[in-house]
Amino acid sequence: MAAEAHATTSQLISVVALLGAAVVAVPLFRKLRLGSVLGYLAAGLAIGPFGFGWFSDPQAILHVAELGVVMFLFVIGLEMRPSHLWSLRRQIFGLGALQICLAIAALTVVMTLFGFDWRIAFVGASGFVMTSTAVVMQLLSERGEIALPHGQKIVSVLLFEDLLIVPLLALIAFLAPTPEAAADAPSRWVSVAIGIGSLAALIVAGIYLLNPMFRVLAAAKAREVMTAAALLVVLGAALLMQLGGLSMAMGAFLAGVLLSESSFRHQIEADIEPFRGILLGLFFLGVGMALDLAVVAANWPLIVGAVLALMATKALCIYIVARVTRSAHREALERAVLMAQGGEFAFVLFAAAAANRLIDAEVNANLTAVVVLSMALTPLVVLISGPLTRRIEGPSLDGVDVVENQTGSVLIIGFGRFGQVMSQSLLARDVDVTIIDTDIEMIQSAAEFGFKVYYGDGTRLDVLHASGAHSARAIAICVDDADTADRIVELAQHEFAHAKLLVRAYDRAHALKLVNAGVDVQVRETFESAVLFGAEALRALDVPDDEADAIAEQVRRLDTERFELETASNDTRAGIPLIIKNTAAPGPKPTPLTRPKRESRSLNSDASTN
Repeated sequence: MAAEAHATTSQLISVVALLGAAVVAVPLFRKLRLGSVLGYLAAGLAIGPFGFGWFSDPQAILHVAELGVVMFLFVIGLEMRPSHLWSLRRQIFGLGALQICLAIAALTVVMTLFGFDWRIAFVGASGFVMTSTAVVMQLLSERGEIALPHGQKIVSVLLFEDLLIVPLLALIAFLAPTPEAAADAPSRWVSVAIGIGSLAALIVAGIYLLNPMFRVLAAAKAREVMTAAALLVVLGAALLMQLGGLSMAMGAFLAGVLLSESSFRHQIEADIEPFRGILLGLFFLGVGMALDLAVVAANWPLIVGAVLALMATKALCIYIVARVTRSAHREALERAVLMAQGGEFAFVLFAAAAANRLIDAEVNANLTAVVVLSMALTPLVVLISGPLTRRIEGPSLDGVDVVENQTGSVLIIGFGRFGQVMSQSLLARDVDVTIIDTDIEMIQSAAEFGFKVYYGDGTRLDVLHASGAHSARAIAICVDDADTADRIVELAQHEFAHAKLLVRAYDRAHALKLVNAGVDVQVRETFESAVLFGAEALRALDVPDDEADAIAEQVRRLDTERFELETASNDTRAGIPLIIKNTAAPGPKPTPLTRPKRESRSLNSDASTN
């Protein structure tokens, strides 16, 4: 019992050490604007076997933490509708194939120049060409660029690399100088058939089983079971692909795509998100722990030289392919910088090469150190290159203009239904406006109707500056999410106090919160339309127009009075409308409006969101 208790305590200490390292390092690195990825890597290096030595087996943590990458790709898959993914087929198999082939050839030449045998050079090049999905997607997510056209191209290349892992493993087995490799040749066809069968089984299950399963579970109204089902889908898809010899990440991505048009998509994403974040952070911690400082110290000229040469060569290949495929100079540079590192699948390839005796333990350690260092350097390179690339050319990216150096009198943030309607009055008066949004499809659709909408995330201070908030007379926040609106309000009040702040309120409680926050104007998004709707309902009951208008005005007046009372008392609860007695001119009397009964939950719910 004592031994078991000691083992449990030891495991608990390990968990606390992991969480503590992340909690300390990540906020610090984000404060220094170095990014959370580098924070995780530094924390892993500090507590790993080559730092303080709190952990002796980082590979064990990496095996578990790979599930973070798997869940991350599942969430990305949820955002990729099959029709949208089909539209990317040329980028996946065209751009991806061109970039990978050119990069592998160039990197193999570079590795041979460092004195490696051509087969070992090919293994090292194949590992380094596999860009880190975890690092790139995390950086794109932090910058809000996954939905941008250039972000979609990067996602397409990453997907192609996931598909490439299988033939690369087969090539490594073929190159292995052992008779077992030749003897195994016939079984490769069996492996290919198993892989195709696993892929087909996943697609069939996704089409015919997943949605019915979630409908049954939703009807049971057991939230914890829905969460368990979401985890089952992710892990089950990953396991099926792994058993078929394919990438776990690819299986999770396909499962996400198959559920992307499901009515349960948002619920599933919310259930997965906490696990994804924790495990992805754990993955970066494990990568940091895997960096063998003794190997780096013993072979530092080779490792440092290889890191710089391979990153530069890969970046050059990516830039050339981007320019050949008609990407702008700035976009090509940004893609080259972002994807210049090796990736986590390199560890799988190197392990397979070592198992097939194609490389020895020392070469394996050196190649692993090269990949880990390149992953660690990427956030720094991106941070340093950011100001340089922003000065190059214009911001246009595949027909979508990223906001930069605007000076409109009014800045409109959000161009959905609300923003589109409110902008009409300003445009009719020839007011100089700047409009930003993050919905690429909406921006492109608006352009077809003559609207100039820029891509820009209003929750980022640099984007607000680029949008001209520092010189705008008014900032109209028209986003459809209360939390997002609150973050923009906080930024705008702190940095752009000179501008009038007009905010779209989600409901009554949000409106009270905005008033208490000191905004100049707040408008509840459904209140006025609901008042007009009520007036039309009275007219449908043959109530005279003047009486219907008078009652509508009375609704507005009483609501205003009560709103002022709630504001004065700091009562931010959304309440039920007061009783309104008919005091209009004589005429046919409508049924008096009365306070809803307590048991009428739908009425109370509707009233609370006025």
